[in-house]
Amino acid sequence: MKSSASPASAVSGLIAPLQPETRPVEERASVKSLVAVTLGNGLELYDFAVYSFFSVIIGHLFFPSSNDYISLLLAVATFGVGFVMRPLGSLVLGNYADKHGRRAGMTLILGLMALGVMLVAFAPTYGQAGIFGPLVLIAGRLLQGFSAGGEVGAATSWLMEAGDKSRRGQRVSWQMTSQGGAALFGAAMGAGLSHYLSEEALYDWGWRVPFILGLAVMPIGMYIRRHLPETHHTAAAPQGENSAKTLWREHRRALLLGILLIMKGTTTFYIIIYYMPAYMVNTLHMPAATSYWISLTAALLTLVVPFFAGKLADRLPRRKPIMTACFVGSLLLIWPIFASILNGLPLAIAIALIAVDQVLANICTVALFLLLLEAFPKTVRASGISMVYAIGVTLFGGFAQFNVTWLLKATGQPMTPAWYLIFCSFVSLAALLAWRERKTLPDA
Repeated sequence: MKSSASPASAVSGLIAPLQPETRPVEERASVKSLVAVTLGNGLELYDFAVYSFFSVIIGHLFFPSSNDYISLLLAVATFGVGFVMRPLGSLVLGNYADKHGRRAGMTLILGLMALGVMLVAFAPTYGQAGIFGPLVLIAGRLLQGFSAGGEVGAATSWLMEAGDKSRRGQRVSWQMTSQGGAALFGAAMGAGLSHYLSEEALYDWGWRVPFILGLAVMPIGMYIRRHLPETHHTAAAPQGENSAKTLWREHRRALLLGILLIMKGTTTFYIIIYYMPAYMVNTLHMPAATSYWISLTAALLTLVVPFFAGKLADRLPRRKPIMTACFVGSLLLIWPIFASILNGLPLAIAIALIAVDQVLANICTVALFLLLLEAFPKTVRASGISMVYAIGVTLFGGFAQFNVTWLLKATGQPMTPAWYLIFCSFVSLAALLAWRERKTLPDA
């Protein structure tokens, strides 16, 4: 059998030791393997959380300005460049995972991600190295975004393929669970360091600690990923054509509709978990401590609910009916959520409404991943999922906070975030209704 890892010369040292797995794949998706596979996606969200938490400090250290707003804006923009690199990463790394195997792709991706985190963690500040410091920081963010573009496609494809189809929902649900855990741990790290360290210590070295801790677990993930069973042997896979060309020629409808399907889930995630505290403090002038309870609730549910959503998905013969019900239910909750906060109702009411919405969102997201995975054949699956997710998150999730902030300023209406989410929900619901679900599920 031809090796599943035939890497380009630039990465031959990293991937060359990987040899085709001869043992059967079935029933070997152990907890250790599942953690290693979803580690990259979790670290991506963890990095987002800690960077957002320390964005003010990063702005002052790397983009000093007499205007604090300009420093913060440049720091946020630097984080945003990572989103811009995701589509390129999905094209290159998704194709790599389709041509050389999931294991080789995931190992390469985590290696690139580790290099990006290292650049961010140890970047010299502007005061230490002048313009070189911000350039190193930006390079780290670009590399992190590039690697993240291929992570979801390669890892989620492995999760689907690493066992029989009767439990693929449970395996795929680990991707969502990793996001909830990362968001919680990132927020806890930021809050803990801010509480126990002095402001001077935070500026001097404290802000680097979360990134260094994230970097420290990378070697473990790399080791486990290098020894995972291969789920996509590529001896018979066509090597001449890039997967993106095949996707556009043969699966264009699924590709475009998939991007629109991502719109609702990614805008809800980034606005409810990451934007809601800023909205409640800056727009509604509520206490910061109160506002973070909403993000905490959403993150906790994202940690717990996907496991049960995966079990539910495995019992259902079709994905569209449950997704349609969740889309409609979530759509009906958007207005009451923001109205309850705006009208000063007890916070418990808003939290309860958001909890119901997040339960629906997580059930829908697990089913959505399965719907997309089952739509693309194995030979282009990693590329298909990578492109759908990377482009969808970049266009709709990455710019969600910017869009809502701009709309709030332009309209002066506090309910603008609700209208924005309602619009995104209708677009995704229309894409779902237009989706042609396969009648027969693929074995892999």
